[in-house]
Amino acid sequence: MGEQPEKQDAGKLIAEYQPRLKAFIRKRISNHEDAEDILQDVFYQLVKAVENTLNPIVHVEAWLYRVARNMIVNHAAKKREEELYVYQDEENDDEIFSDFSNTLFNEETSPSPETEYLRSLVWTELESALSELPSGQREIFELTELDGIPLKEIARTTGVAVNTLLSRKRYAVLYLRKRLSLLYEDLLCS
Repeated sequence: MGEQPEKQDAGKLIAEYQPRLKAFIRKRISNHEDAEDILQDVFYQLVKAVENTLNPIVHVEAWLYRVARNMIVNHAAKKREEELYVYQDEENDDEIFSDFSNTLFNEETSPSPETEYLRSLVWTELESALSELPSGQREIFELTELDGIPLKEIARTTGVAVNTLLSRKRYAVLYLRKRLSLLYEDLLCS
């Protein structure tokens, strides 16, 4: 009868390799949370591999670093893909808002009935979208974009930090872009 291979102890392996593997990953991944996620994923793969007694890991250290390196490469590729998507999406959003801005704020000498209708439609949609925002986001957007009040002045009068106001405005803008892009697509398709 053949001998059973000795079962590896995942807990001991994790304790032994965690500090070095963590340092290896942190040198390559600047975001602390992402590095921790990768480390956890590597150890998850280790536990799965250790439980598979049919194919025990012969060179544990080399295996761990190979898995970590592959996960780092995959992480970097995913990040580039996300950045490219966001960048392209923002370019498209800028075009959408440029068109809306021209419709809303262009002071033509004699606007056509069609332009008046589009202005009305866009303002109605903007007001509807604004009403769906949390009050803090809606207020900062209205104060800065519709009333033209500088952020520093708003921060001084409300006592809310400029960074907090910027964050609220950013979330408002992202939401409004999404909502108004749907209207823009509807107008193009009709």
